[in-house]
Amino acid sequence: MGCVVALSVCCGQRRGGQAVALVLVDEIVGWRAGLDDLLARFAHRFGRAEPRRQALSYLVGLLSPLASKNGWTLAEAAGDATPDRMQRLLNRSAWAPDAVRDDLFAYVREHLGYDDGVLIVDETGFLKKGIKSAGVQRQYCGTAGRTENCQLGVFLAYASPQGRTPDRPGVASAPQVVRRPRPREEAGIAASVGFATKPALGLRMLERAITAGLPARWVTADEAYG
Repeated sequence: MGCVVALSVCCGQRRGGQAVALVLVDEIVGWRAGLDDLLARFAHRFGRAEPRRQALSYLVGLLSPLASKNGWTLAEAAGDATPDRMQRLLNRSAWAPDAVRDDLFAYVREHLGYDDGVLIVDETGFLKKGIKSAGVQRQYCGTAGRTENCQLGVFLAYASPQGRTPDRPGVASAPQVVRRPRPREEAGIAASVGFATKPALGLRMLERAITAGLPARWVTADEAYG
């Protein structure tokens, strides 16, 4: 799913016996209620009940303290026997990711919007073992601190005195993957998608945020983005 709101979840931090468990339960109940309210805003973007339920399970899994988050672990956390439902949500279910993104912008504007807000462009690396994921290749990965087989995801975050949240990532596609038909097909890259540099992805996200009316006075990024 394209849009994820970063909610504060305490996971694995010990604060003393049974009191820790009680605090964790209170926190989980709090952020789950907020997540339900958020999803109610764009539930109509999913044409059927099954992908709506799966989208909620997917987000809850992403916000959980799972050590590893992939199709299998997210499916198990949701109580599914296989990752088929998660994969169907991400790869084949009919829903409107751009419309969900706009709903998310409206939510952020309502709850975190501030005239002196800051838009932050940054990236992170996702280590990969295979060669079929979109944009995967051997390249420098900040997550590992060295050259590795990985994807690079570009993110846009918004920060204000009210809080902060990331926007969806854009994967920087390796040109050799995009230009070769077989890797493109295996990675699920649409024919209309061309190679995009990290600065181009960041600029595209900034344009969308500004067009959506997200108030901001500043834009920050590291030197890789000019």
